[in-house]
Amino acid sequence: MIEAHTVDAWTRDADRTSIAFRDARIVGGLAAPLFLWLAGIGLALSAAATVRRTGSRRAAVETICRRGLEIFVLAFLFRIQAFVLSPGSELLTLFRVDILNIMGPAIVFAGLVWGFNATTRGLVVSYAAMTISIAMLTPVVRTSTLLDALPSWVNWYLRPAGQQTTFVAFPWAGFVFAGAATGALLAAVDHARDERRLQAVSATIGVALVALGFYTATLPSLYRQSSFWTSSPAYFAIRVGILMVAFAAIFVVERISHESAKARNERSRFRVLVFSWQIPLQTVGQSSLFVYWIHVELVYGYATWPIHNRLPLWGALAACAIFSGLMYAAVLLKERIGPWRPAVAGSNRPSTGLKEAT
Repeated sequence: MIEAHTVDAWTRDADRTSIAFRDARIVGGLAAPLFLWLAGIGLALSAAATVRRTGSRRAAVETICRRGLEIFVLAFLFRIQAFVLSPGSELLTLFRVDILNIMGPAIVFAGLVWGFNATTRGLVVSYAAMTISIAMLTPVVRTSTLLDALPSWVNWYLRPAGQQTTFVAFPWAGFVFAGAATGALLAAVDHARDERRLQAVSATIGVALVALGFYTATLPSLYRQSSFWTSSPAYFAIRVGILMVAFAAIFVVERISHESAKARNERSRFRVLVFSWQIPLQTVGQSSLFVYWIHVELVYGYATWPIHNRLPLWGALAACAIFSGLMYAAVLLKERIGPWRPAVAGSNRPSTGLKEAT
């Protein structure tokens, strides 16, 4: 997420036509799907934990829906902050549709779906169906004239509308539902062996989605108008597949490092090494909304105005690394001062080796 924004804001124009810049943008482009996907995982885990704690499915639904509404309100507070702190902001930008505007309502809908399904199978099927429907309807929604009669502010949430939309529900809300399907499966896992099997299946499905996406991209389009990089269901499938494979891969690395460390002395240098990379990632990840909230305005706002569009690509990447360290320090400082609520309330489920997403 930080890499995507710093490269976009700080790289000079001369480097923006290079292959390296294009590749950096593609890598950074995975941040938004991951942010939404993990929000979906978190809401399913949180709902399951609430049921275990209270015995009430209604309480779980209310908790998730309330959190979704909170994020939706935060989206407008974030725009107010951007209006004050970003150079050249116009009043209309207060209503720009950004990622939190999409995440909040998607979490609310996912919470309602969770309340209507009492079984894991029902949840997974429902979320998967919603994910597929959003992906397949995206090219249709973007070109349909039937939506022209809707108010402009409604269209801003459904399809791109110039400067007024950074994210839209089609297809971005689909990542929340895809994550919720994965989260529903994770919430049902009680044993480490089942968890390993689930991660293996997840990785297999992820590889299949990537392969399917690339294959279907070579076929004639089903739609009158569709762009691979923006509205194509094929590209959506590829990104979901990459997320699933990456999630399983990180699980494997975490398990290997954990088991290797257990086999050695608790105070050994090896244990320090294998966990040194995990602690910062977990700490920043658990404060993802806080990091998102403060870093965007620092990257695009007055604080870094002297380097906007002035650094070579390598300089922007170096500055990104330094800036990421500063964000980690900010999270540590925040933890000392007081707690910040995560994007989706976490779960108190007993650990089976799973590091639950928040």
